[in-house]
Amino acid sequence: MPNRLQSLDSWLLWKEHTQGRSINTVDKYRGYILRWFSWLDKQGSKVDFLKADREQLEQFSGIEAHKQGLSPRSRRTLVAALRGFYTWLEKNNHIKNNPACSLEYPVAGSALPVAASLETAQKLLMAPDLNTFKGVRDSAILYMLIGGGLRLSGLCKLNESRLHWITEEDDKQRLLVRVTEKGNRDRYVPMPAETRLMMQAYLSHAELDEIDRRLPNGDKVVFVSTNNRKVAEHEYHGEKRRIGPRSVQAMIERYGQRCGVPSSELHPHAFRHLYGTELAEGDEDILVRQALLGHKDPKTTEIYTKLASRKLAQAVDRSGPMSKLRTPAADLIREVKGL
Repeated sequence: MPNRLQSLDSWLLWKEHTQGRSINTVDKYRGYILRWFSWLDKQGSKVDFLKADREQLEQFSGIEAHKQGLSPRSRRTLVAALRGFYTWLEKNNHIKNNPACSLEYPVAGSALPVAASLETAQKLLMAPDLNTFKGVRDSAILYMLIGGGLRLSGLCKLNESRLHWITEEDDKQRLLVRVTEKGNRDRYVPMPAETRLMMQAYLSHAELDEIDRRLPNGDKVVFVSTNNRKVAEHEYHGEKRRIGPRSVQAMIERYGQRCGVPSSELHPHAFRHLYGTELAEGDEDILVRQALLGHKDPKTTEIYTKLASRKLAQAVDRSGPMSKLRTPAADLIREVKGL
């Protein structure tokens, strides 16, 4: 019988590689299950995690999680981790009965995602030093995230075979990226011309040519790390040369702090939210937006319609009743604008 850390590691590997869960999700689940183990250790008689009962799970995921400051939304993720872990233990015959099978999720409202602003995107795209290889690489990553709305996991997994360089009917060149993301689903993302040009600059860089990023099947890693001290020099090639999600996150934070960007906008998903919001602002059909964003459920895509407020605001300014009334406030606005 494996110990609890071995069981946890085995379950998380299964979640990541079989179910296709993202690195961020796996890390969150790990943290919550480790909290569960720690809480069990603090009980009067140390409880074996395999012998924990429904009452203990409810106490930990309810009142104890609330005491630790977890919001209802975070507690939903905690419950998902506990249910998933014990379901896996049961399926692998480590326990006979699953005490978490009917553990209830707390009711939580759905919060709108935080999208990076266009100003933030512009500041970040101007930040890397294009006179250095690392700056060109960082710029290419940012252009892919902002220009294509890629999830971080999909970006880091990219190999060169997933980049399709197409010449369209009008002799216009196009970069089409086949990216594998959430749930191991593939989607094709046409990149804007700016992203195509930056990717060409990165892939043709002389310093990239000197890096061994070839995989056993002959494919090549797209985005490489430049200073991974955890890997021995003689092993620093192929798959081990691939840049990791944490490195990309750290890079974004580094540039953002230098540019004075709000911390709430310094994560890759904020760029994805910007991508979705701008598509909604452009009145693109919801099915087109669903395909571009890779959403399985169109209801997820509709969230970005709520964020697309500029055109709605312009319509109110242009045609709402206040635009047709003479009021003291209207006179003050005209005065401030110099009208």
